[in-house]
Amino acid sequence: MENINKNRLFIASCVALLVTAMTFAIRARLETVFGPEGVGLTLEQIGWAFTPAFWGFTLAMIIGGPLVDSLGIKKITWIAFITHAIGIVWTILARDQTSLFLATLFVGIGNGMVEASLNPMIASMYPNNKTKMLNRFHVWFPGGIVVGSIVGWLVMDVMGLDWQIMVGTLFVPLLVYGVMFLGQQFPVTERVKMGVSTGKMWSSITKPLFLFMVICMFLTAATELGTNQRIESLLKSTVAVPLLVLAFINGIMAIGRAFAGQVVHRLKPEGMLLFSAVFAFLGLWLLTITSGPMTFFAAAVFAVGITFFWPTMISFVAEYIPESGALGLSIMGGAGMLSVSVVLPIMGNIIDNASANEALKIMSVLPAILIVLFIILNIYMKKRKSKNVEA
Repeated sequence: MENINKNRLFIASCVALLVTAMTFAIRARLETVFGPEGVGLTLEQIGWAFTPAFWGFTLAMIIGGPLVDSLGIKKITWIAFITHAIGIVWTILARDQTSLFLATLFVGIGNGMVEASLNPMIASMYPNNKTKMLNRFHVWFPGGIVVGSIVGWLVMDVMGLDWQIMVGTLFVPLLVYGVMFLGQQFPVTERVKMGVSTGKMWSSITKPLFLFMVICMFLTAATELGTNQRIESLLKSTVAVPLLVLAFINGIMAIGRAFAGQVVHRLKPEGMLLFSAVFAFLGLWLLTITSGPMTFFAAAVFAVGITFFWPTMISFVAEYIPESGALGLSIMGGAGMLSVSVVLPIMGNIIDNASANEALKIMSVLPAILIVLFIILNIYMKKRKSKNVEA
């Protein structure tokens, strides 16, 4: 890798993830623009219009994952740039459910291609520090949500400008990461570097441990992203500016991921996941019984819980099932986003017909299940490691 500028590639990757994350925050703000008090869509209709952000992401990752090995990381990264640009322009032009749906689809594909190409690139560049560096990379998901939340609040609530200007701010980091990637040499994926055959890669994703982690990914992603994406409608009756709660949650997540290396050293990936599930459950439960300033305390507990979910799930597979390659990482990310595409309309329906509080109570069941699953995972990994020591 002597001709590869790892530092520049890593920073450019972080900016690309910043774009991905900002789309989540800005989309959360668009819920009020296109909702009953704006364009007139119901929350369930908005849920359906937003789902391509997640299943489009899933589609991009499932297709892009295997192609990363054959086409190379560089080409998939530029596909991400192009589809991001199309999605941003289309969002600015959106006027109804259909146009919002199509715009969100392109944004989702761009987001998926970012993860499909850059997760394996970072795993390949830092083979001895995968969990640490993937957590540092994923600092910019909550970090980008903080930036997007503050931009949305400043542009629309403080300055009173049009929502199209808010969406247009996405062009700034988009152009930055495009320029930073331009002319750079990219590494090959870890699977290609290890010489793992395509057949072995495909067989690895049928292993019980991998399938178990995919199931867990459905629940961790729905807990984290499903809640954050609908924060406006979930908290509008309990706090004045829900978007600032979103920024607060993701600020805590960004700080936590920046120092993930120290946590990994103490808890190991499986221990981090159990820790996360406990706090995520407590945080969601507290959000059902708090209001006003105390909402921020509940949000802080929830934020501690979801901080390590996504990057640690990805790095667990990269570390313990490396032969699954880019395909394995893409399936994990795709499964996570697919689960969010399922949960968003369900949450919207519950909020429309029952209450936001009821939706939070139902969502708290997910981390409760995860606590049980991650206890099982910790027991399994302890036995596995003891067998390896004996061998």
